Amino acid sequence: MLPAYIKIRDQIKAEIDQGIWKIGQRLPSERDLSEEFQVSRMTLRQAISVLVDEGILERRVGSGTYVTSHRVRERMKGTTSFTEIVKAQGKTPSSRLISYKRSLPNEQEVKHLGISPQSYIIRMERVRYADDLPLVFEIASIPEKIAKSLDQNEITEHFFKALTDKGYTISKSQQTISAKLASDEVAGYLKLAPKAAILSLSQTSFLEDGTCFEYVRSEYAGERFEFYLENS
Repeated sequence: MLPAYIKIRDQIKAEIDQGIWKIGQRLPSERDLSEEFQVSRMTLRQAISVLVDEGILERRVGSGTYVTSHRVRERMKGTTSFTEIVKAQGKTPSSRLISYKRSLPNEQEVKHLGISPQSYIIRMERVRYADDLPLVFEIASIPEKIAKSLDQNEITEHFFKALTDKGYTISKSQQTISAKLASDEVAGYLKLAPKAAILSLSQTSFLEDGTCFEYVRSEYAGERFEFYLENS
């Protein structure tokens, strides 16, 4: 059975998604909300704290608790970098590198990158942020023949821009999205409740000549990020 504060958190979040609570709207006081949900103020405060940590609510000193801005959105059309997506919405992108190493590819990397099992890759794990709020944990695999023309900082900080600066032309991408529950490790990285719902995205990106230059497995915090489709 879910703890009471998690149930309250889920209900408040659902009401925000349904438009009952508008973007920028001030919530009632903790006393009023605790009476509405028939729980102690301590339990209500726990639920609010989780929503604040997730970036759904924000506390303003001397003013109250408010619904924050919309989720970061990615338009599912073409190939766009995470940095570009976040900047386009007026937020500041950043990342924390978890690991970065040269390795032989696994079976999935061989398949998606179109390389031989003997071809080395660069594999990196990182957490990516918008305005210091963790949005996604990702594992990116890049063929060494592509990565060798760039230094580590170019790859970890602005890979797409570095490629175009080197004269590469970025073309299409193939994406697969599914819903799943966060592992304990991913929940920790993204500051989510245990077994929180996440969006899992696999993306294979290509250069203009058809060469695959990156295979990424990303796990997005569902309540902070959304994808939408656009037909031309």
